[in-house]
Amino acid sequence: MPEAIKTYVRVVDAMSHWMGLFAMYLVFAMIGILGYASIMKVFFLPSLWTVEMAQFVMVAYFTLGGAFTLKEGDHVRMDLVYGRWSVRQKAGVDLFTGVALILFLVMLQIGGISSLIYAIEYGEKSFSAWAPKMWPVKVVLNVGIFFTLLQAISLFFKDWATARGEPIQ
Repeated sequence: MPEAIKTYVRVVDAMSHWMGLFAMYLVFAMIGILGYASIMKVFFLPSLWTVEMAQFVMVAYFTLGGAFTLKEGDHVRMDLVYGRWSVRQKAGVDLFTGVALILFLVMLQIGGISSLIYAIEYGEKSFSAWAPKMWPVKVVLNVGIFFTLLQAISLFFKDWATARGEPIQ
């Protein structure tokens, strides 16, 4: 494999690792928000913003952790037949599914950018009583999709190298 591809894979894998670690800690933020909401609901007046803010943090957790999940191979896979194949056969099948994943993520990114532009241009707000602006969560969503797309391309290069018999470490 060309050195540029190996460098790309190393850089994207490192970025995905750090983004995944950041995303993991968002669970604690969500627990804090929901804990605060529970205390306020039981002992004081319920807050308007807590459930929706927890949902926004969950969006960040889910999308920013996507690249890390791909990198680690922790996504859902049907291993009924796949588990019996050789490493090179798996890489060949993963090349095909990798192309489908990349196309899906490109389409998702196009839709996400379109939605972000709409939210900024029209000042889109949530339909809740709190009514926060929607563009910040859509920025986070697009960043997560973008990093997942970069990682899917990295995974494609790894599978390509493995199928050729020269795996990238």
